[in-house]
Amino acid sequence: MPYLFTALVVVNAGVLSYFMFFYTPQPTKSLQQAQAELVAPIEFQNNSAAIPPLIGTEK
Repeated sequence: MPYLFTALVVVNAGVLSYFMFFYTPQPTKSLQQAQAELVAPIEFQNNSAAIPPLIGTEK
């Protein structure tokens, strides 16, 4: 039984090290599209004139 436990620990360490250091996931098409949208410039319009005044101020 201790040999089985030791073998499972060694296999677990091997799989963990593989996924931490050697595995590089390929980005999917939806992920690439989302990243492109994040990097793309966003149109900005100043709408501060349409905002009502703060409570307690007279304008």
